[in-house]
Amino acid sequence: MKVVLQRVKYAKCTVENQVTGKIDFGYLLLVGFKTGDTAEILPKMVKKIANLRVFEDENGKMNKSLGDVKGGILSISQFTLYADLSGGNRPSFTHALQPDAAKALYLAFGTQLRSLGIPVEEGVFGAHMDLEFTNDGPVTIIIEF
Repeated sequence: MKVVLQRVKYAKCTVENQVTGKIDFGYLLLVGFKTGDTAEILPKMVKKIANLRVFEDENGKMNKSLGDVKGGILSISQFTLYADLSGGNRPSFTHALQPDAAKALYLAFGTQLRSLGIPVEEGVFGAHMDLEFTNDGPVTIIIEF
């Protein structure tokens, strides 16, 4: 499982001119699963994201978590995180988890984040999505288990 986490001031996902998810501030997560990933990995990723301290405290140091600042998450499924370019210029996605299994994990991931009281908005799995956001910092972190 790989997550590209971006601290954002604002994020919105639109599918076919319909807003499917929107947050005022917090994290935009691009979420991908690789072949072999199972639900056993989700609690570790959820814990890491919930406890990650990348928001500034009163001294300007990254010392506060998402919960400390009462932020939200916009979670977007992103199988292209597992693109393989070793064979040329056209990406291969053979390392990405099959869509049915990836969708189940993606939805379970959102459910586990919500179980911690984190507001989570989502894109639409497998859809063409338009993302609009303002990266704050910029702060972008890649987490992979």
